[in-house]
Amino acid sequence: MVKEIERYGIPIVHMATITTISESVGANRIVPTVAIPYPVGDPDLDGKEEEMRKELTERAVDSLHKEVTDSPLYN
Repeated sequence: MVKEIERYGIPIVHMATITTISESVGANRIVPTVAIPYPVGDPDLDGKEEEMRKELTERAVDSLHKEVTDSPLYN
């Protein structure tokens, strides 16, 4: 599915805890996240969690503008 969406010119970013799964399905841009139940942090928590969510989201948006390279991970 990822490759089909990208084929139409729509860039996709996978935000995933287990990045090897994203790599195995052919994701071109992968942003590693923190936990399986809440990949970008627990929404009920604030403070450090909120800042982390913002940082991960910004990293994902920034990766949309980058050229796809050999390694799809954007840390």
